[in-house]
Amino acid sequence: MIQGLYETHIQVNNLENSVRFYTEVLGLKLAHMDETRPIAFLWIGEGKSFMLGLWEQKENLQPRHFAFSSSKEDILNYSVDFLKKKDLKPYNFLKDGIDEPMVFAWMPALAIYFNDPDGNQLEFISVLEGEGKPELGVISYEEWMKHQ
Repeated sequence: MIQGLYETHIQVNNLENSVRFYTEVLGLKLAHMDETRPIAFLWIGEGKSFMLGLWEQKENLQPRHFAFSSSKEDILNYSVDFLKKKDLKPYNFLKDGIDEPMVFAWMPALAIYFNDPDGNQLEFISVLEGEGKPELGVISYEEWMKHQ
């Protein structure tokens, strides 16, 4: 029955500003805007495969978390510079001040985090090949490669 996750929705304080952030900064495509609700739908990737809904909420904003699928190569070689050039602060899962991607060894998956203007926690993630090693915890990619 379930083949994947098609869409997710988050709350934003200012719909216009958030649409600008997700389209101009992150490169998503505006699919539809309904100002009577107010909500915007954005395409993630190609072929209408995934969608993000932005709901304007002026009070009691509840930040959420979700992850964008990325390639291992893009995360390792491009993500940190990409985020910094967009004036976004990349951080790892440990929030230890190191702005390098880290591996969740239990999956395994490589990830780097950043926030949108409303404090929603966003992530670029790539599932790595091989078996998970939960005993390693969350480690640097270099450390992960030593165990391969």
